[in-house]
Amino acid sequence: MAKDLTSLFKAAALGLVFALSVQVSFSTPLLASPAAVVIDGKTGKVLYQKNMNHRHYPASLTKMMTLYLLFEAIDRGEITLKSKFKVSARAAGQPSSKLGLRKGKRIRVSDAILALVVKSANDVATVVAEGLAGSEVAFAKKMTAKAKALGMKRTSFRNASGLPNRGQLSTARDMAVLARSLYLDFPRYYKFFAASSFKYGGKTYRGHNKFVRSYDGADGLKTGYIRASKFNLAASAKRDGRRLFAVVFGASSPDRRDRQMANLLDGSFLEIAKTRIASITPPPEPAGYSGGLPLPPPKKPVINTAGAPWAIQVGAFSRSEAAYAAVKTSLKHVPGIVARAAALIVPIEEGDGDLYRARFVGLSWRAAQRACRILTRKRLDCEVVQHFFDSEAVAYAN
Repeated sequence: MAKDLTSLFKAAALGLVFALSVQVSFSTPLLASPAAVVIDGKTGKVLYQKNMNHRHYPASLTKMMTLYLLFEAIDRGEITLKSKFKVSARAAGQPSSKLGLRKGKRIRVSDAILALVVKSANDVATVVAEGLAGSEVAFAKKMTAKAKALGMKRTSFRNASGLPNRGQLSTARDMAVLARSLYLDFPRYYKFFAASSFKYGGKTYRGHNKFVRSYDGADGLKTGYIRASKFNLAASAKRDGRRLFAVVFGASSPDRRDRQMANLLDGSFLEIAKTRIASITPPPEPAGYSGGLPLPPPKKPVINTAGAPWAIQVGAFSRSEAAYAAVKTSLKHVPGIVARAAALIVPIEEGDGDLYRARFVGLSWRAAQRACRILTRKRLDCEVVQHFFDSEAVAYAN
């Protein structure tokens, strides 16, 4: 019995020390882009920013506002997804990127949406502007007015496409506000922003937004480029129930832009997970117990955390320090998935010495499988296991 209690106390002490001392640094590298921001999807709180209120050319991120007004018109019943807009000579004459629409032809609204998201078609942006407001100038005024109404305080529009214009300016913060507003105000249409290709006129068009296809949890929004702006990106991603919106302005290349965006989102998801894990507290001590550690749990095994009996084991080590290091390393790669899990170091007797299992406990089967797939791709150890309370381990709930 004394031996069992010693093992239990050791597990509790290790678990508590780890829970209160996990410190994984969020060190975003110095960005080459002049501006960036990450905001929380639920609250709008800024989680990271660099020059977020500096004005820049938004380029084709402008089309997010064009789409906002288009979705608004659909919701008001003025048009439907099956409605068609006529192509003017001015629209047909817009420079690339474009669909190559011909004067006098018509394009369905649903096709126009996909052309703006995937192809970033400038001719289609003008068609939409003229179809909704009569002229692109009038539409740009509506865009600017809507921006002010949404709280985009430093944004002004002069056209619907983002083509170069000295008066067409916005900020990283304002574009993040717009991205979040699209998600909150038009959930029915938000799925369009995840599209990577579409068919029109017998051709298949593929998009420029590789980030939405490559980043785990990403589901939108839009890329942008003109020579004066360099490479811009507005993105959203969701992990373990938390959604973030982020904007990068002015990266030197598409690959660098995508890497910077991944760094920003990874760092922000990691901060969220670190905060949750660091806030884990042990259960209250029963009256009359003064040992400073929890009493043993019931001898009959009980599944850890209601409805989430699964865990991932990220290694077993002869030294507790190595087990801590394994958990910290794993946390960097799956912060969102394990955000609600409890980190636990479980000592067991193995031959002539102790062995320390490093685990995240309290996961669903699906979450555990997903985490191990990611960690395995990173060439890290991971095994899905069913975790029980027993005489050797105590898990702390968030």
